[in-house]
Amino acid sequence: MTSEYFRHRKIAINHPVLGELTVTTSPRLVAKIETEEPSLRLAVLIDADNAQAVVIEGLLAEIARFGEATVKRIYGDFTASTSASWKKVLQKYAIKPVQQFAYTTGKNATDSTLIIDAMDLLYTRKFDGFCLVTSDSDFTGLAMRLREEGLSVLGFGEKKTPDAFRNACHKFIFTEVLRPSPPAEHYPPHDIDVQMPPSQPSSEATSDSRQEFPKQFVLTALEQSIDDSGWAHLGTFGSYLTKLQPDFDSRLYGYKKLSDLVKAKTDLFAIEERQASGSNQKILYLRAKGA
Repeated sequence: MTSEYFRHRKIAINHPVLGELTVTTSPRLVAKIETEEPSLRLAVLIDADNAQAVVIEGLLAEIARFGEATVKRIYGDFTASTSASWKKVLQKYAIKPVQQFAYTTGKNATDSTLIIDAMDLLYTRKFDGFCLVTSDSDFTGLAMRLREEGLSVLGFGEKKTPDAFRNACHKFIFTEVLRPSPPAEHYPPHDIDVQMPPSQPSSEATSDSRQEFPKQFVLTALEQSIDDSGWAHLGTFGSYLTKLQPDFDSRLYGYKKLSDLVKAKTDLFAIEERQASGSNQKILYLRAKGA
């Protein structure tokens, strides 16, 4: 099935972070159509100098929610000790390494090679979007160029990633939320006379990725998302949040999905579940509390 099939059709997306979305498609839109298989052909390009191997499993799982990783390439100097962690996972996850020696001190030849490859892949016209895995602002221009061609651009990087690159992507996801959970601690049985540690909050609450909830921003986005009845469809709300702030992610605030966040913030939101027409599925609507 070619990408032409996706032109100008209304489709439903049930993304775990953004919630349920109903959109009119355009070429290479980040979406999952009404099939069991991912809808988009994606090129995944990883900057080994600015990404960590520990997130690879969560990274590929996240990408699979948007589409199929048709091409997976990683760029760096794999003779250097700093790339040792990547060499351990390349074969397991079928990622093609692109070796790039540093031609001179202080110059990043890796960036140039990745950008050249991205443009070569762009002109094949075989891809619906690109996943750029880096925390380097040098790829801002590349992200903007890919968007100009109508391709979807997903960015993945650490919190230190400059705003310029984050905002150049359609969606930016912090790799901190993709790290594997720490193993559960095991303590001796209670009948042994051992001092037990004090109870701790859940791993979600203590995660380093947790940050202050942007209450005013979210309420402003909700106000712009409501329909004539004063209610907002969860998908419309989630889509608007991402348009305003590409790196918005409910997992940063301790919630796996946007719907979980909305249901938990009872002081901010009034919610209503409505039966979808011609379906047993229920659709979540929300409005500001007291509105």
